[in-house]
Amino acid sequence: MTEDTRPWSREEFERRLRDKERCYHINHPYQVLMAEGKLNREQIQGWVANRFYYQVSIPRKDAAILANIPDREVRRKWLQRILDHDGYGEDEGGIEAWIRLGMACGMERDELTSLKHVLPGVRFAVDAYVNFARTATWQEAACSSLTELFAPRIHKQRLAGWPDLYPWIDQTGLAYFRKRVTQASRDVEHGLAITLDHFQTRAEQERALDILQFKLDILWTMLDAMHLAYIEQRPPYFNIPV
Repeated sequence: MTEDTRPWSREEFERRLRDKERCYHINHPYQVLMAEGKLNREQIQGWVANRFYYQVSIPRKDAAILANIPDREVRRKWLQRILDHDGYGEDEGGIEAWIRLGMACGMERDELTSLKHVLPGVRFAVDAYVNFARTATWQEAACSSLTELFAPRIHKQRLAGWPDLYPWIDQTGLAYFRKRVTQASRDVEHGLAITLDHFQTRAEQERALDILQFKLDILWTMLDAMHLAYIEQRPPYFNIPV
């Protein structure tokens, strides 16, 4: 076995996974403008409306993973992700919290839930992610969730910056971000353990890095579509009559 084929240590493998943060969508120009307070109302609302399609697809993605998990204890832990978004008991869940965010940004509930503002590129990217979760092994699908490694930073950034940068947004609508700081950290602990335990050979570890990059590409591509439509003012079919 050569140096190029020897498995990385658990610590080195985790370091390489975490190093993928440089490709996280916090670095996308759309998110950078958002963090600097340079987006207008339409651009914020466009982001909220398109990101909502991702939010409503998360439980479907996690249900697809759940269906492929043979181990009862792993299923019990993974189930929590669906409950976090769909809600249970008196907890209305993350999807409802995102609707409240949209309303705090001046959108009507029906306008958001109709999905009429979802761009084709965003829909295509999100659907590709759900399809991957359905067809991949459950361990590979779990690995794709590891973009949550980087999520608490972006949630904290919004919580710290938005009240001053976008005072027209009702701060009660930021509840989604507050809750996800804790939930994402919990999810990472579980997903990371699955990934570090399952991907053992160098080839498997490199496969895991490719899977994580695929998920990062999904998030980046969603913002590419939004940047084209809301920043460059080139929405789909802008140059032809429809």
